[in-house]
Amino acid sequence: METTNHLSIEVAYALPDEQVILTLEVPKETTVEEAIKRSGVLESYPQIDLSVDKVGIFGKMCKLTATLREKDRIEIYRKLTADPKESRRQKAEMERKKAVQEKQRS
Repeated sequence: METTNHLSIEVAYALPDEQVILTLEVPKETTVEEAIKRSGVLESYPQIDLSVDKVGIFGKMCKLTATLREKDRIEIYRKLTADPKESRRQKAEMERKKAVQEKQRS
């Protein structure tokens, strides 16, 4: 709900087994960093480090100094713990071995 001097925005943060989306009203001209701090997500998830972690709006990377628009969703991205290509390769290899074992049992 947009009022004359405020914007309605969301701040999103996801862990492998949990996702939080916080809705809040912020003054117009609020930056991404200010909105994240106002949301309280930093207190709930102390592992977030804005000096290292990347942020974006609707999946598009942005700077902490970017200003927000009505209905923006700020996303805080975690560091990848594994290379996605390597994870897919390992999964494919495990599935191949499983198929070979099942074939041998038949």
